[in-house]
Amino acid sequence: MDVEERSVQACGEDIVEMVDMEDETFAISSSSAIDTAFDSVIGCIEDIIMEEEFQQLQLSFMEKHYQEFDNTDENKLSYTTIFNDYVEQLEKYVELQLIRRIPGFNMSTFIEHLMQHKDEVAGDIVDILLSFIDFMAFKEMVLQYKVEKEGRSLDLSQGLVVTPLTPAASSYSGCNQSQ
Repeated sequence: MDVEERSVQACGEDIVEMVDMEDETFAISSSSAIDTAFDSVIGCIEDIIMEEEFQQLQLSFMEKHYQEFDNTDENKLSYTTIFNDYVEQLEKYVELQLIRRIPGFNMSTFIEHLMQHKDEVAGDIVDILLSFIDFMAFKEMVLQYKVEKEGRSLDLSQGLVVTPLTPAASSYSGCNQSQ
């Protein structure tokens, strides 16, 4: 069997794609090197933000600062300091992890590509990345944490009730009821 190997770099791992060249012909779509590199970075970011260390870093930051924020149009001066602190801590953490995992990684180049492809990236990742560069996205994230922390989030689990559409539904002749 004639097999061609291709080495693909993905978040610090070497992935070898095997293509059987003897019996069948496979159509292999390939994207540009830039798109492939972008997808690789997104995959690494997914890994990083799902890891316990990142989750704990973000949670402890939110826990420390959520009470400072109010859901008003007015922004306190202290919000700017907290936002800059958040960006410094969490963006730097993600950037250092990416540099360790992807040789030659450059955050500013990645941000440019992200802005061009942000509609193609999963919502959670975009939300977290936007919280590094967009103050309003950050404030919204903190306010959502505050709502959940204070138990003011909408919980519909206790309010769901199933009722018949007609009062005669309980005596429907198609049901097998024991009397």
